[in-house]
Amino acid sequence: MRTADLWHSEGGRVRCELCPHRCLIAPGRAGVCGVRRNDSGTLIATTYACVSSVAIDPIEKKPVFHYRPGTNALSLGSVGCTMSCGHCQNWRISRAGPGDGNVRLQALAPEEVVRLALDGGCAGVAFTYNEPVIWAEYVRDTAALCRESGLYTVMVTNGYITEDGLDYLGEVIDVWRVDVKGASKETYRTLCHVRSPGPVFDAAVRAKKRWGMHVEVITNVVPTVNDSDEELTAIARFIADSLGTMTPWHVTRFIPYLDYAHLEPTPFVTLERAARIGAEAGLAFVYLGNVAEPGGEDTVCPSCGARAIVRDGYTVIKQATSEGACLACGEDLGIVE
Repeated sequence: MRTADLWHSEGGRVRCELCPHRCLIAPGRAGVCGVRRNDSGTLIATTYACVSSVAIDPIEKKPVFHYRPGTNALSLGSVGCTMSCGHCQNWRISRAGPGDGNVRLQALAPEEVVRLALDGGCAGVAFTYNEPVIWAEYVRDTAALCRESGLYTVMVTNGYITEDGLDYLGEVIDVWRVDVKGASKETYRTLCHVRSPGPVFDAAVRAKKRWGMHVEVITNVVPTVNDSDEELTAIARFIADSLGTMTPWHVTRFIPYLDYAHLEPTPFVTLERAARIGAEAGLAFVYLGNVAEPGGEDTVCPSCGARAIVRDGYTVIKQATSEGACLACGEDLGIVE
């Protein structure tokens, strides 16, 4: 653990300024995330360098399709989260704290992360599995060393972060892969137990326009929760209008789990409808995830229709691009190679 950044004192309590909860934390207590604690008037990042999960993954698994396709990233996470999503697949770590005996944490210094990535033949490092925003000090220190070593950096995030928090990380993060779980306050209150999607939208735009990050969006489509035409259209229009029509949108199948175990998996026709809505909003790249649909995750050139990248699951089996452009017609696909 180490002293946290981005906070100030208010009497004996401390105000965390990292995420929009802006928790006012009493001595001996932690914020909503469960990992940033007031220790005698000082905010402590209790999970600094404490890792619950580490693996080498294809970047496509994040999912990120338009940044260094076909490369591997060392992926690591810890415990805790700023949201309490009722359909979270990683709830055992996202709802755990540093003292939870059911989660084994290992110490992994930033220098060791870089060594593991390079020794494993990885091209980058991804902060993922739980919410990396609450790990901000460790992410920044590690990502800075990654940059020095020629490794790219990826945040797989729910995007719930303050402007100051994003700026704290902005110089060292290359990819902002953000979950947009809905477009309405009602959906975020129901699904995630936070007040509004506004901070998520604002951070995604700032990541792209202020810090030049590569941004990709994912929406897990949950039946009866965020699958209406109105909600999907609002998400698609936000992406097109605020992030650009070349921004990839991954619409993925919900698998019944946790608080929503009573629902059915997302029907394939719903994902097809989401893809049509994305296309009608002007999005050039809408991908279908968590379904075995041939071609659903291929990158198709919007100009000539050629399959510029063909994928089988998380594996790139054909890539016909050059410097991010379609080899067949030269159209810029917005891919970072």
